[in-house]
Amino acid sequence: MAGWNADTAAGPLGSGTVTLVEGSSFCISAANGDIRPELPQGVFHLDTRILSKWELTVNGQPLEPLAAETKEPYRALFACRVPRSDGYADSPLLVERLREVGAGILEKITVRNYSTKAADCRILLTVESDFADLFEVKEARITRQWTETRLPEGNSLEIRGKWEGIRKSVVIQAEGAGAGAKALGFTAKIPPFGSWSTRVSVVPTVDGAGTPVPFTHPSQGELSPSDRRRQEWVARIPALQISNHSIESTLRRSYEDLGALRIQDPEHPDRVVVAAGAPWFMTLFGRDSLWASEMALPVDPSLALGTLRTLADRQGSVVNPETEEEPGKILHEVRLDVTSGLAMGGQSAYYGSVDATPLFVIVLGSVSRWGFGKETISALLPNADRALAWIRDYGDRDGDGFVEYARPNEHGLINQGWKDSWDGINFADGTIAEPPLALCEVQAYVHGAYVARSWIAYDDGDFTLAEEMRERADDLKRRFNQQFWLPDKGYYAVALDRDKRPVDACASNMGHCLWFGLLDEDKVPSVVEHLMSPEMFSGWGVRTLASNMGAYNPASYHNGSVWPHDNAIIMSGLLRYGYIEEAQRIATALLEAAEYSGGRLPELFCGFDRSQFTEPVPYPTACSPQAWAATTPIHLVTSLMRYDTHISLGGIWLDPVLPSSFGDLHISNAPMGNARITIDASGTDAAVHGIPEGLTVHRRQRPWLTDLIEEAHLRKPDN
Repeated sequence: MAGWNADTAAGPLGSGTVTLVEGSSFCISAANGDIRPELPQGVFHLDTRILSKWELTVNGQPLEPLAAETKEPYRALFACRVPRSDGYADSPLLVERLREVGAGILEKITVRNYSTKAADCRILLTVESDFADLFEVKEARITRQWTETRLPEGNSLEIRGKWEGIRKSVVIQAEGAGAGAKALGFTAKIPPFGSWSTRVSVVPTVDGAGTPVPFTHPSQGELSPSDRRRQEWVARIPALQISNHSIESTLRRSYEDLGALRIQDPEHPDRVVVAAGAPWFMTLFGRDSLWASEMALPVDPSLALGTLRTLADRQGSVVNPETEEEPGKILHEVRLDVTSGLAMGGQSAYYGSVDATPLFVIVLGSVSRWGFGKETISALLPNADRALAWIRDYGDRDGDGFVEYARPNEHGLINQGWKDSWDGINFADGTIAEPPLALCEVQAYVHGAYVARSWIAYDDGDFTLAEEMRERADDLKRRFNQQFWLPDKGYYAVALDRDKRPVDACASNMGHCLWFGLLDEDKVPSVVEHLMSPEMFSGWGVRTLASNMGAYNPASYHNGSVWPHDNAIIMSGLLRYGYIEEAQRIATALLEAAEYSGGRLPELFCGFDRSQFTEPVPYPTACSPQAWAATTPIHLVTSLMRYDTHISLGGIWLDPVLPSSFGDLHISNAPMGNARITIDASGTDAAVHGIPEGLTVHRRQRPWLTDLIEEAHLRKPDN
């Protein structure tokens, strides 16, 4: 997820907040549906807050929350009651607010009278818009003052803002309302056991000159645009039936969230990519979008292809110290609106990520296995080669064979790996490590990039390039195991610091190295022992930092918390080396944790031990839904199914090691090349139906690319 420095952390949203998301729009509100301007809440469209206050009162009374239920990621129902003016607890007036997010919001407000007497009601909806940039809201540093004009007319209110030549506006319209400069008002006499309702829409304008962004108002019973988009998504992804209903519910929630987090490339509407997560990161992120796409390959491989193409179009081409752009580098984040100069780097794209570039090549290698045409992959190979050139020419800052980072300015991210909070990398005694830093998992990703490119080259018959990449991978592995291994501790350093000293904290980062085969096999048992030790494994997952380290804090962002995606990657590494029981333990713990948050895994939760608290302790500002957390349950289950493909090798691999608690799995409509297949799995048994012509099902784990390139090396013509 997007990192933060000491002065750019997100503020708390307030208790009981509800977040709705659809594409690049989202809404954060209080438990009663109101939006409070003093908190980082609001309705956001294209990184701009179009509503900063949204307060509903009945007879001058604010609403008391009763329940808030998210029906879909973009729709929620709030139930509230109107407090009695005489102080009695029970009130006959209940309010329902059914809200949907699209290009703005559409809200149906219903007041019900559960009294034997008619109720006279004065209903007031107070509205404000500050057109604040998302970063201003997130970090509570709103400094721009927009010149505001309010234009009430009939049942609508338009709020216009102007700042340094930039114009924006939003239109609020309500059935049966009387619009004033500050609010829309209604009067109603609600009969005994009767109800009153209205529908209110909030839409931004395209150019600030009064041209509304389309927001279709469906008639009763019709599907909204978001519903139609969801219906199309459901039709194209696998359908699930799992006898363990809790796991089935979690996977369905993951599907829903992944569908809602899809956004379109504005310059190529046919391309769909994965946004990083709500509330603050509803846009394309290099690292997050690539990891989420990788883990979602069995559900929809086209997400990874769309992400790769969009990142390729924005690949670095010049050296710019302000944005940290460099030739071949893959961006960290994109911001969409004209005021995105407040973002890091002062421009719409910021490149301060050390790992997005090798991950780009890794995901391209994964996509090449899933049946896309040769021409599709070939079109992206120049971008992959430029990424590899960045690794050599810019990533390896001092020529020691490792990729390091250090920000070249005072406003970029201090830490630029996935643990990108300002204090995320430290020594065992708690001392913060000083950059330039060479992170252990980044070297694993670089190794994975070399291996992926080597295999693609072998597959294309380019043996010279294939051998070059294979030799780079082998050399990096040798160097890494010499310099990162800590023999006196029995695990790998999390990084090398600016003086090339091993940063000796016991951290989860080394678990990523398992998946990419970077570790010497004789050292793997000790690494696994540390990852699964009581100091690292909380009972809900592997902590980011061991509890006996100097910087450990179970309620920190990166120094003792539990991140689902981090655990999913570790779990895959455990399976690679045959640690099935340990992998099952992690997967089971995470899926059990999801039960306590409505089936949705958050970005992270606190690292308190399960013996201390019987439920996962939420992290206060965790993103939810969040892309790589949403794809984690998918990755957990498909990894334990040991389900994968390599179309050019003519194979589908399926060799499940599912815990008995998972029960029976029936998955239909699963994408496989140009066809759809059906999979039944239970425990270690599995069957595949509808196998496309030319493919064979293998009952073993898919061969790793490191093994394939070694075999290809031995078979090459000059051997």
